[in-house]
Amino acid sequence: MKRRIRRSLCFLALLCLLLCSACAPFCVTLPSDTADTGEYLSPEELRGDLVSVGFSQLGSESLWRRANTESVEQALREENGYFLLFHNARQKQENQIKAIRSFISQNVDCIVFSPITEEGWTTVLEEARKAEIPVILLDRSIDRRDEALYTSFVGEDMEQEGRNAGLWLESYTRGRGMEEQELRIAVLRGTRGSSAQRGRSMGFDRILEKHPNWHIVQQADGDFTTAKAKEAMQDILRSGVPFDVLLSQNDDMTFGALEALSEAGIPTGEDGIAVISFDACKQALKLVEQGVINVDIECNPESGELLASVIARIMRGEEVEKAYYMEDRVFTKDNVREVIGNRGY
Repeated sequence: MKRRIRRSLCFLALLCLLLCSACAPFCVTLPSDTADTGEYLSPEELRGDLVSVGFSQLGSESLWRRANTESVEQALREENGYFLLFHNARQKQENQIKAIRSFISQNVDCIVFSPITEEGWTTVLEEARKAEIPVILLDRSIDRRDEALYTSFVGEDMEQEGRNAGLWLESYTRGRGMEEQELRIAVLRGTRGSSAQRGRSMGFDRILEKHPNWHIVQQADGDFTTAKAKEAMQDILRSGVPFDVLLSQNDDMTFGALEALSEAGIPTGEDGIAVISFDACKQALKLVEQGVINVDIECNPESGELLASVIARIMRGEEVEKAYYMEDRVFTKDNVREVIGNRGY
């Protein structure tokens, strides 16, 4: 498919309206001076036109999310052949649906969005399909029954991340001679119904099922935010139910949980409750290095270049895979120093 946007007066008028709306969650990404090395469309292929991309990010709730947005903005710059319309949904699905409909009405060449939840997208994605606009899911996926409504997925294998957490816990208990010991686990969940929450839960549960002596004794929703997670951990502590392991589904929630545990005088890491976290942002990796967090399962936010590569292939009319996954690693005190110095987020 080769659909190119011409900068008509109508389109410029729409952009001016967006730029003038100070309270609106839209912005137009302007060029910067930083060079990139991703796969981009050549000037010959562009024929003087830019590929317009409408991108609805689910919010800015975490360090990881902000790094992901920055990666996309850097990759989809004008000098790389792209014109980016960015929208911050502020954690509301209705905002994303409105943004997608706006992108459709503006006849963009490609729509990219990070779904807040897995369900509720059928109608608006049908509209995009009728308009013959390819849709790429970034970071999070949607209900599998709607897979025909998007072109490709770029991001992380959340279920594998959950399995990696379980595999680490197997190794941890084995190394301490605790294979047969009853293990009590508290879980801080991310946004309920999101693919990140579901995937990480499913992946970990697949390992947990193999260990009848592992028990999830507490679960609470932290919505991927520090403040909500701190409140959730305080509630868990007030319940009086003891636990040996904390599984926190992202770093920002881990920070909130650690605050609550510290205020209660409860040690973590090497000298207390084992802490499993996800994302592997620099601030959390420093706590891994200090022994406060035992392990951090990486969720790589720097998917902008891979996204640009997939868009370029679609614009050339090439076949693309249904999913492209980022490389994710597992960090403990043994290997964290090799990456912490160069961590950009």
